[in-house]
Amino acid sequence: MSKGEKVADWAEGRLGVRRPVRERTRRAFPDHWSFMLGEICLYSFVVLVVTGVYLTFYFHPSMKEVQYNGSYAPLRGQMVSEAFDSTLHISFDVRGGLLIRQAHHWAALVFVAALLAHMMRVFFTGAFRKPRELTWLIGFLLLVLAMFAGLTGYDLPDDLLSGTGLAVVNGTILSVPLVGTYLSMFLFGGEFPGDELVARFNTIHVLVIPGLMVGLLTAHLILMLRHRHTQYPGRGRTNRNVVGVPAKVHMVKSAGYFLLVTGVVFVMAAVAQINPVWQYGPYRADQVSAGSQPDWYMGVADGLLRVMPGWEVSFWGHTLALDNLIPLTVGVGLFLALGVYPFIESWATGDKREQNLLDRPRNRPVRTAFGVAWLSFYGVSLIGAANDIIAIRFHVPIESVTWAVRIGLLVVPVTAFVLTKRLALGLQRGDRDKVLHGRETGIIKRLPDGEFVEVHEPLRQEELHVLTQHEQYQPIGPGVRPSQRLRSRISGILYGEGTQIIKPTAREYQALHKGAGGDHA
Repeated sequence: MSKGEKVADWAEGRLGVRRPVRERTRRAFPDHWSFMLGEICLYSFVVLVVTGVYLTFYFHPSMKEVQYNGSYAPLRGQMVSEAFDSTLHISFDVRGGLLIRQAHHWAALVFVAALLAHMMRVFFTGAFRKPRELTWLIGFLLLVLAMFAGLTGYDLPDDLLSGTGLAVVNGTILSVPLVGTYLSMFLFGGEFPGDELVARFNTIHVLVIPGLMVGLLTAHLILMLRHRHTQYPGRGRTNRNVVGVPAKVHMVKSAGYFLLVTGVVFVMAAVAQINPVWQYGPYRADQVSAGSQPDWYMGVADGLLRVMPGWEVSFWGHTLALDNLIPLTVGVGLFLALGVYPFIESWATGDKREQNLLDRPRNRPVRTAFGVAWLSFYGVSLIGAANDIIAIRFHVPIESVTWAVRIGLLVVPVTAFVLTKRLALGLQRGDRDKVLHGRETGIIKRLPDGEFVEVHEPLRQEELHVLTQHEQYQPIGPGVRPSQRLRSRISGILYGEGTQIIKPTAREYQALHKGAGGDHA
């Protein structure tokens, strides 16, 4: 035996890993472009960790004031915090420091964007159904943690832009009834801005959140291997099998995806400047950075804050700041609605079977409409976060932009819901016609009686299977108890009248095609 075989034999006798690894490598993986979204999440997270470790060697998480004497001449001689000083040192004096710092920031943006896109793919295709409810919760928690990881990392340089964002965060925390003041004092180590915030955020950003995310990612991968991968419907694909490429081929392609994602992130870091803190200067509590905006994933919260009227309620000597509390509540409710939806749908359908085949979004019109409405609300909120920039660039009053966003938050999601539902139903109706009559060929034929008809080509069995394999649920009847009535109402909303086009039955298809001629090729 060679040395490698001896080592493998020794490890097998003590760890017993050869058989489980062999079983995993014999699995097939479905091959579809949308599955790459999850891989982008994983690979951008790896870039985040590697670049983050590099930055920790040079960053000093302290708010102690020092005199800046680095390479950036306009700020020489100014009193800045050690955090800001070390950020400039990384950007101008450390070899490759600016590239690594910008790659870290861009990787964070790519990570959150890919994670949100991956979750929406799971949502629209119903990949959250049994037995993957825990996988959905893990993805949801990863999205929340990623947003807070970005927030804490965004504030570490202690520049004027991040300080302005922290002032907004502090105002939002203070609006929480009863405990807001205590939360602010605990977070900032005293009155805002305090002198311990950077050290505390650094601990959260470098240790707490990454540790939780690594644990969640590991659990996600274990559950994915345990339950197998979902797949899109097609001939020969069932809830009991997986049709795809061998694991070895998948691993080679994944390695290429990793190199591609890493390369794209570093190209972005090399050619697109992000967060130039030297232009903003160090944070001062008496100054505000004009045109300040958070990263896009926190823009929904900032947008809701900007367009909320300045409402306040005073009672018993206390003031309730509704202009901060209501946006905070709406933002939290927006994400909670996304997180709990799969459980509401499972409760409404009562389906306890394992589901490994994905839905086509058109076949679940109400769910798809809810998802698009959610995204449209998010998008309008992002526009609200840029109301000042839009007003300046397009030379319109900022009040007009703010009112447009306020109206849009109420009108756009409802409009998006209605249009998406009608579009999905229209696509279902088109699928039904295609199954019964075949595909249009564009060839016009004249019948013996003089009538002109278009020739249709019958669909292949693979296409027929894709268009008819989905199951259509029936709404649950009314019950006696309040919970049963609520369940019946939700079930009616999801699968009641006007929510789906009845797919053709085998009897309808056979009756129509029995001895078919005429308009069929």
